[in-house]
Order: sequence, then C-alpha cells, then structure tokens
Amino acid sequence: MKPLPVNERFLSWQGEGIHIGKSAYFIRLQGCPVKCPWCDSASTWHPGHTPGHIEKALPSDLAAAALAHQCEIVVITGGEPAIHNLHELTTALAARNLPIHIETSGAFTLQGQFDWVTLSPKWQMPPLDETLAQANELKIIVETPDSPAQWAEALKGRHNSNHIWLHPEWSKARDPAILDTITNWVKKHGHPYRAGYQLHKLYGAE
Repeated sequence: MKPLPVNERFLSWQGEGIHIGKSAYFIRLQGCPVKCPWCDSASTWHPGHTPGHIEKALPSDLAAAALAHQCEIVVITGGEPAIHNLHELTTALAARNLPIHIETSGAFTLQGQFDWVTLSPKWQMPPLDETLAQANELKIIVETPDSPAQWAEALKGRHNSNHIWLHPEWSKARDPAILDTITNWVKKHGHPYRAGYQLHKLYGAE
C-alpha cells in the first residue's frame, strides 16, 4: 500500500454545498499544479508556505482515523487531490462504510470511487469533460461581476449537475458588487444556480 502526502487532516464540518453542516473528516493532500492566487490552502503548493514536514500516511491508517472520529462524511481535498491515485484510499474508506467525497478542480482524471464529487473549475487549468460528467455539484468562484456569465458559457452542455453554487472569492466576500452579482444571477436564472458561501469561516471552524 502506497502512502499519500498529507498536508493536514482534521475533524470539522462541511461548510459548503449540499452537505453543509455535516460532520466531516477532512484529508487535505499535498500538492497542486493549479495554484490559484487566492488559494486558502496555499501551504499545499506555495513554496513560501509549504510546511517543513509533510506527513506520509498509509490509506488504511487514514481510513482508520476517519472511522475513529465517527464522522458523517470523509472529504478528500487539497491542493488538488486528483493528482494522486486514490484507489487504495477510497477502497479502504468504502470498506468501513464511510461516504467518500472529493473536492477537485476537475482538471485531472479521478482515480478512485467517490460518493460525491464537488468540482470547482479554474481558468488556469480548465476541467476535463470526463470529470465534469462525474460532478454532483459545481462551485463557481465569483471573482468579478463577469464570472457567472463566463463560466456559464464555458461549461454549457458539458455537465449534468443539478447544483451550481456561486461563491464569492473570499477576499471579496463582503464586496457589494460581487454579492449583488450573485444575487441578481440567481434571481434571473434560478435552477440550477444557488447562492453559496463558506459558512465555516463565519464560525471560525477549520
């Protein structure tokens, strides 16, 4: 069994999307070639923030830890978790009857079996059609007032998700122009668009 590089792992609750509020064991893997300038997990890729020691954990140990924490779901995130082969990890989690979620940019093929796929596309490395087809929900980061329209055009006809969240980029989370953009887009277009937010940050939760 091959170990995975783990930036951090912790028990908290899901602060975004359909599963908001559920207790969740987060496995944040190291490494990301997408490198968003506003990334809130810069320690997974930024040379100026990378921790001195990166844990190498066996998939079986990660699954055992998740089970011990009695979480409702396990969220595999990053960085970009899809750069890693996750077959052994998802097999170990499934053997313990733990629901397996992944948060990905969609730019890489998913290696493993997942119960829920949250895909947040990025312009630096656009999502693959095959990964978009697996997405249960999309999370669009609204950086400018043009973001919803630009992503609507870029993703048109490429996914089957019934849930498209519009999240303000966090440094602009109180910017009236960004918040009004999201409000007006949802009012005008309705389903499948939803106004989103990183609720865990308001709570000060990890």
